[in-house]
Amino acid sequence: MRISVIGCGYLGAVHAASMAELGHDVIGIDVDPGKIQALKAAKAPFFEPGLEGILESAMRSGRLSFSTDIADAKGSQVHFVAVGTPQKRGENAADLTYVDAAIEGILPHLSEGDLVVGKSTVPVGTAARLAERIDEAGTGASLAWNPEFLREGYAVKDTIAPDRLVYGVAAGEKGLKAKELLDQVYATAIANETPVVVTDYATAELVKVSANAFLATKISFINAMAEIAEVAGADVTSLADAIGYDARIGRRFLNAGIGFGGGCLPKDIRAFSARAEELGRGESVRFLLEIDAINMRRRERAIDMVIEALGGQVYKKKVAVLGLAFKPDSDDVRDSPALDVAVRLNGLGAHVIATDPEAIPNSIRLHPQLGFATDTLDALHGADVVVLVTEWKEYRELDPVEIGELVRDKVIIDGRNVLDPVKWRAAGWTYKGMGRP
Repeated sequence: MRISVIGCGYLGAVHAASMAELGHDVIGIDVDPGKIQALKAAKAPFFEPGLEGILESAMRSGRLSFSTDIADAKGSQVHFVAVGTPQKRGENAADLTYVDAAIEGILPHLSEGDLVVGKSTVPVGTAARLAERIDEAGTGASLAWNPEFLREGYAVKDTIAPDRLVYGVAAGEKGLKAKELLDQVYATAIANETPVVVTDYATAELVKVSANAFLATKISFINAMAEIAEVAGADVTSLADAIGYDARIGRRFLNAGIGFGGGCLPKDIRAFSARAEELGRGESVRFLLEIDAINMRRRERAIDMVIEALGGQVYKKKVAVLGLAFKPDSDDVRDSPALDVAVRLNGLGAHVIATDPEAIPNSIRLHPQLGFATDTLDALHGADVVVLVTEWKEYRELDPVEIGELVRDKVIIDGRNVLDPVKWRAAGWTYKGMGRP
């Protein structure tokens, strides 16, 4: 099939390259010339494992191209809209400026039978409004909503071999035709028995935001238990292990720490709350406000632990911050708890030296006032306290004996509870975990 992908940010670039890898002829469209030039050279404008490999493969095959001119999307059968929906400045609601612009931009280039497919995370009710706009234009095209469920660090795998596919389609003949086209797009995944859920627009929109809300709730639940464990003298990691054996609960995402971040979970649960208020059902998801509050408190707790470890005196103390990205295997620092902790400690007068395998350039653009080290050992040298805030493999595997010779004081705050306290204490370190005695 011939496919266009409008928006070549994180979601769009991965989707375009993955669709080409699956054998489709794909053109990616974006208004950013720098981004398009990088993609044309098979260079990912962000770090995502495996992406550059399939970019190179798809470009060599001739199945993948990029352009800044949306008119080049003409002739495609399916047009994916994969632009961002950031949080509005000063509000919780989602900003749909880019989604609306993408739809208006593609309208003049649609043909009879074309399918526009939304992948962006949007407030419920958006798809119905956009479908009406496409109908009004009289192009003969129709709309479907096909939410993405990508995990940063696993995005290529999640696109090529998804764990489920959701189609939000119109009723009647339009919906049947939309399903047929989407089945062709995802023929490989369907042949591999990927479950397909065909539903209406509103349900498809809610699937994405409710999945994120549930995940955020699970993470904040265990962090709330960590708050109780700290005052009760309990160990939240053992607690999570114990309740995780219950098949109804499960162990995944029950890791207490400094909380979640990134470009999806925080803004999506806020936008969900805002949309519920608009629909007159704000009370139904009011608990999400507390989920958000718990999440933000964990950052404060990490900072308090550093202050306590330094005897209350932070000024001019060297703090080595291990991690800047919101999660490992990513260079994404959007709403990153790790970067936030580094910035706040710097604001308290600490001499912060932060490091990360991939996220330093993005962090410098946002907070050039911080100190940075590209080498982990350089960051650790002479540190009064070490704070692990992104659980990169190389940090999890640090040798406490070896690095103990580099630091001024053997004090570590494990903001992700990924280190072995017994091992570190045996090496002479003062180890402090989140919700651990």
